[in-house]
Amino acid sequence: MSRRRSSSSSSSSLARAITMSSSSPTSSLLSLLGLVLVVLVGLLQPTNGLANCPNGCECDDDTLMVNCGEGRLDVLPIALNPAIQRLVIKNNKLKTIDSSMQFYAQLTFLDLSFNDMVTIPERSFAYHAKLQELHLNHNKIGQVSNKTFTGLSTISVLNLRGNLIAELEFRTFSPMVRLEELNLGQNRISHIDPHALDGLVNLRVLYLDDNTLTTVPSQLTFQSLPSLAELYLGTNSFMTIPGGAFQDLKGLTRLDLRGAGLHNISAEALKGLESLRYMDLSDNRLTAIPTAALQRLGRLEELSIGQNDFEVVASGAFAGLRELRRLELTGAQRLRRVESGAFTANTNLEQLNLSSNKQLNELHANALGGLPHLSSVILKENQLSTLAEGLIPWADLQTLDLSENPFVCDCQLMWLRNLLISKNASNQYAPVVCAYPATLRDLPLAQLSEPLLGCTHGAANKQAIIGILVVACAALITTLALVLYTCRRRIREMLKGHSALGRKEREYQKTFSDEEYMTRPPPGCGGVHPAGAYPCSQSQYMGSRPIPVTEL
Repeated sequence: MSRRRSSSSSSSSLARAITMSSSSPTSSLLSLLGLVLVVLVGLLQPTNGLANCPNGCECDDDTLMVNCGEGRLDVLPIALNPAIQRLVIKNNKLKTIDSSMQFYAQLTFLDLSFNDMVTIPERSFAYHAKLQELHLNHNKIGQVSNKTFTGLSTISVLNLRGNLIAELEFRTFSPMVRLEELNLGQNRISHIDPHALDGLVNLRVLYLDDNTLTTVPSQLTFQSLPSLAELYLGTNSFMTIPGGAFQDLKGLTRLDLRGAGLHNISAEALKGLESLRYMDLSDNRLTAIPTAALQRLGRLEELSIGQNDFEVVASGAFAGLRELRRLELTGAQRLRRVESGAFTANTNLEQLNLSSNKQLNELHANALGGLPHLSSVILKENQLSTLAEGLIPWADLQTLDLSENPFVCDCQLMWLRNLLISKNASNQYAPVVCAYPATLRDLPLAQLSEPLLGCTHGAANKQAIIGILVVACAALITTLALVLYTCRRRIREMLKGHSALGRKEREYQKTFSDEEYMTRPPPGCGGVHPAGAYPCSQSQYMGSRPIPVTEL
């Protein structure tokens, strides 16, 4: 069961006294006397629960956690339970880390972010051999040295984001041999000593984004980081990347260069990054897609390259990226067209986002062809006025967004109307609204009938089929007429030959003339009748005599 208490005014006064005394020449002696006084105060107070819990804090003696929300604490509390393991004092008024920090040697997690700290005295964490995470982000810290973090031999996460640090000195972080994540983003770092990161052999994530670097850190800097997997260098001012700048980062899987001020990327710039899987090149000043440099990234799976200055996505722009599965090319304000075969080499592409390109109005016939695994296409907020039915197998897509384009709703989009109607129940296809003609403006395409779209013979594909059939029939008839006209004499001779043969055959096959046949007695009557004998009965031989013409 947790217990909470409020600190007395005497404890706060004592904390301030110790803090002030630590800056005098006799600070060590006074600090020691202060510690003795604090221990005596703790002994005199009840022992059920944490020693003191400041106003606005929550103290739990079961989980050994102290959480101080927004408040006006300007010094660290000195009368908390010395056994606490997790201490969070965010959004307060702390100015520095004073000697009272040494009371809490059992801490594994310390968060002092969003305060007013300007400096961190040397050896402030000398007694914190168990600390695993230290968050000092969003303060006003202007400098750190290789003595600032002495004692933090087990720490795995150090967050210094959002401070005023201007440079990284020689072996600044060398005591942190187990450090895995270092966040130095959003500072004012303009200089990094080539050996500033020496000793960080286990570092996996490094944030250097949003600083004032004008060049990519030295190769020596990266040579000391054999385990680095993620590197964030965006929002700086590089302009270019030297050849082989990252060649020692063999295990790097993510490289973020968003907003790094790049104007070009040489063919050798990404050398050595064969393991890279995620890359962000968006929000730079690239005038063309760096195809030659990207070809080295054979294992790349995700690429963001929007908000650049290129006007065309040319054929084979992403050649070599055989494993690419997700591509974002958004917000390119000058992009006008995507040419046929732009993604031919990217046969594993699954998600394609080409949205918010305000001048994109051309998608060539085979621009998106040859992508058997494509399941999501985002083409919203472009300048597309129509789309070809054969551009991609639209019906196979799981997600399709064509919204906010100036579509001309006519018979050429009848196929799209039918597609949207068939997929209406799934809600995976965003609605398409007409921009032209004026009579259909702002009307959903899926709600328009064939006559409104100007289709007089059904859908556009039916019209095409009818047209093809008519042309084919006309061509066949014309061909037959020409053949008959050319071979008319031969056909006539063949017909005459067949007629003569027919007559001769009939003459040879006849045994009796027509007249004899009519008067010949029927079989079984014995030919000539004997005298006095009766001829065959009339009923049996009806029609055996010739019928006079007068009786006809």
